[in-house]
Amino acid sequence: MAHPTGAESFKLASFHLPLTATSMRLSRFFIDAPLSLGQHELPEAQAHYIGRVLRHAAGDAVQLFDGSGREYLGELVEVGKRAVRVELREQLDGQAESPLRIHLGQGLSRGERMDWAIQKATELGVAEITPIVSERCEVRLKDERADKRLAHWRQVAISACEQCGRSVVPLIHSPQELDTWLGKVEAELKLVLHPVAESWVGHTPPRSLAFLIGPEGGLNDPEVQRARAAGFHAARLGPRVLRTETAPVVALAVAQQLWGDL
Repeated sequence: MAHPTGAESFKLASFHLPLTATSMRLSRFFIDAPLSLGQHELPEAQAHYIGRVLRHAAGDAVQLFDGSGREYLGELVEVGKRAVRVELREQLDGQAESPLRIHLGQGLSRGERMDWAIQKATELGVAEITPIVSERCEVRLKDERADKRLAHWRQVAISACEQCGRSVVPLIHSPQELDTWLGKVEAELKLVLHPVAESWVGHTPPRSLAFLIGPEGGLNDPEVQRARAAGFHAARLGPRVLRTETAPVVALAVAQQLWGDL
């Protein structure tokens, strides 16, 4: 998985270990490479952040995860100007993922709004996120700019995992046209959020769920109709119209409370 290598993209996260008797708070980092017990030299970006920014020293304890669902406890054995080495001494089962697998189709929005939606969706246990390009989207991404935004969004999700304790990083897809996504997304229950629709809390508990949320201007009526033709149920979250970055937070929280792990 590609992501930015600048030191600013790696943030310290304190994490209470639920699986050990220790009450220590450890620096916890995602490593974009398979981990195992034994010694490892850390990638340059993490090495710089740990050694030069956080100023950790040999002997400091760390906790690493690689997205496989496992966590590794270890100790820094070398912190130099050019290299940081860690010895991983204990492997633990990571935080269990929600039994409800959720794929969020999020209308593409500007800057911090999209970052917020991805960050909070990750914290709320989403499994996949696809930025959706629809008629009212004010953002258009192409080629190199699209690649940079995708890398940025993936790092937002990684940082959210570091903070919230998730051991698996959600899959962030490249932006897709609405009709393309509608034609291939699979889930037991598919919901398109719309302010004029019925409540969705009465559905039979699913094992997988797809949410479609519009951009800042919302989905237009023909787009909602095409979603319904693709098997989506139009549903609302309540009497108030929510912003595009607020809707996924509320929807995911309600879904996880009803059918997931909240």
